[in-house]
Amino acid sequence: MAKKYNVLGGGPAGLYFAILAKKAQPDLDITVFERNAADDTFGWGVVFSDETLGNLEEADAPTYQAIRERFAYWDSIDMHLDVGGIRHAPIRTTGHGFCGIGRMRLLLLLQERARELGVTMRFGEEVGDIETLRECDLLVAADGINSKTRDTYADVFQPTIVHGKSPFIWLGTHQTFEAFTFIFRENDHGVFNVHAYQFDPETSTFIVETDEETWTKAGLDQADETASIAYCQELFAPELGGHELLANRSAWIRFRTISCEKWHHENVVLLGDAVHTAHFSVGSGTKMAMEDAIELANALEAESDQTAALERYQRIRKDQVGRTQKAASQSIRWFEESARQVKHPPQRVNFSMLSRSRRVTHENMRLRDPAYVEALDRWYMEEQGVSSESGTIVPPMFTPFQLRDLTLANRVVVSPMCQYSAIEGVPNDWHMVHLGSRAMGGAGLVFTEMTNVSAEGRITPGCTGLYSDEQEEAWTRIVDFVHGNTGAKIALQLGHAGRKGATKLMWEGIDQPLDEGGWDLLGPSPIPWRSENVAPKEMTRADMDRVREEFVASAKRAKHCDFDVLELHFAHGYLLSSFLTPVSNQRADEYGGDLAARARFPLEVLDAVREVWSDRPLSVRISATDWVPGGFTGDDAVELSAMLKEHGVDLVDVSSGQTSPDSKPVYGRAYQTPFAERIRNEVGIPTLAVGNIYDHDRVNTILVAGRADLVALARAHLADPYLTLHAAAELGYQGQPWPIQYRSAGPVMRKMAEE
Repeated sequence: MAKKYNVLGGGPAGLYFAILAKKAQPDLDITVFERNAADDTFGWGVVFSDETLGNLEEADAPTYQAIRERFAYWDSIDMHLDVGGIRHAPIRTTGHGFCGIGRMRLLLLLQERARELGVTMRFGEEVGDIETLRECDLLVAADGINSKTRDTYADVFQPTIVHGKSPFIWLGTHQTFEAFTFIFRENDHGVFNVHAYQFDPETSTFIVETDEETWTKAGLDQADETASIAYCQELFAPELGGHELLANRSAWIRFRTISCEKWHHENVVLLGDAVHTAHFSVGSGTKMAMEDAIELANALEAESDQTAALERYQRIRKDQVGRTQKAASQSIRWFEESARQVKHPPQRVNFSMLSRSRRVTHENMRLRDPAYVEALDRWYMEEQGVSSESGTIVPPMFTPFQLRDLTLANRVVVSPMCQYSAIEGVPNDWHMVHLGSRAMGGAGLVFTEMTNVSAEGRITPGCTGLYSDEQEEAWTRIVDFVHGNTGAKIALQLGHAGRKGATKLMWEGIDQPLDEGGWDLLGPSPIPWRSENVAPKEMTRADMDRVREEFVASAKRAKHCDFDVLELHFAHGYLLSSFLTPVSNQRADEYGGDLAARARFPLEVLDAVREVWSDRPLSVRISATDWVPGGFTGDDAVELSAMLKEHGVDLVDVSSGQTSPDSKPVYGRAYQTPFAERIRNEVGIPTLAVGNIYDHDRVNTILVAGRADLVALARAHLADPYLTLHAAAELGYQGQPWPIQYRSAGPVMRKMAEE
């Protein structure tokens, strides 16, 4: 007996699945139910990349060919920037490879293919009872963003819905565009942006988006469709060239990002927008829906057991969709913050926009459009004060950086990385080789591990300190080696472990309390790190005075050692960090409460250290968020960084988390960089980006996009101490000097890179 499938939803997801399933099983009884008429749809055009077209061709050649014959193809992206009273010349980049097709045209050709294969389609039919529709072998729910199926079984599917901040309206126009076009325009109300692309010979999609404040000031929160169109038409008249904007049930809405924990229930499976969405700025809605259909059809064909097939579909697609949604979340954040983003020079705005989702990088753009990247790098050189008269292009990471009177030869930084190898706080030959080899490897700045101001301030018995003559002598030896044999500068990170102290070496049990030989701990409040850890003593004023002076004494020793940069550790839940976050600071006196009060003691320490460190560069590492509800936030990080700037800090080293065992970071490529970017551009202070950054491509991307001024790499430097020298060889840059003893290796590395 032939199987029977019901498909709820006649959009691209439902129709394409019906096509693929019927093609694979010609005797399948499959019916598509759609409440709208066959020629009724919302929206204008849809976008596919070259990669997506390849997937469609492999899945069903006739459908692919029908799309291929009707789409509008473009290779370029144009950006128009009109802010601050200046209308800049458009910037064009090439090599992107997209196509657009009208949504209605796509639906009609899918209907035609489905009809050809014998799929039953019932249009204009509202389905009220999902349970009745389940009376078949499989119900495929492709019923869109307002899915009735998802709502009916919400306790099983466990949907999460996140509402975007920016209102947008989806319009069309008969103006045509040579490229996918982004427009940013500022008027008296604020900044508006447009996503526009042509999808047939005479029609384009035209999406207008803005922030809540601008939308309200413009009166668009009270405007109907006609008034909204009139406003947008006047605002973007230069680009519309006399053409009108067209509506199709157009209203100001906010994007909803939907994700479901489970994708199937018994004989019901979700598809497309019913189970997930991704912001239109990455052009992935229809793509994801049709790729869902491909994977579901493949799974049903590959697995004899239907439950196993549905599990396979969810396992494969959930991971793929998750990556797209992560990119989309980064993209939507960029556009939600576009009023701040567009204040930069147009070259930076354009590259920042292109690289917003972190899928497009500096090297990726070089492959797509080498002339554009060459011009971009020349612009960056000039912005950073590097002459381009010689004709040599200096890659962004190799441009020098100034901190007070100190010049770093390049922008690459070796992160502080605890080695847990000191004896009584004294660094030894391990530290000499560890830091010396990375300085020889070409980095502009090398950080010591967190070095503690007292024996009681150590994290573990293996942590370094700078509170004795022996320690000072050992550090001086390392600093002298770096200065005498490399072009690197060296920074001391100074800290106090606080409630995270008296724990085992990392490889013996990270954050686990010592079985014996522990010491008394200090904190703003008597709250242990975990229940098994020792509770710290709540610090008295006398304790604060003593710890402050310990920091001062260590800073004086750092000056004797001739460290180039000093960094105070205000991050990762150590003592000064634990004052800043309400997770661990629950004091009722003047050192607890709002951020200004919680920052009072750390700033006292900072002021005292700044005084003895005099005119040398001073950095502070912060955790820009606790990743804990009710904890320290990104807004707090901006406010704190403004305080740091006022107190004479030259650089903010922007990390995050590690302030509570309950933190739930959202990891990803360069996942902490948005915090560094926001602080840099809102506060106006140089920042150091760190976290999940592995190669020169990411370093260059971060720098040119204006997300940070310096970039720190940790694990990448553990894997390759000579990362910077190797990067120069790979980039064909000969201006990065090798140690004279190793100079003969330079040409070899360049030859290897060329091969």
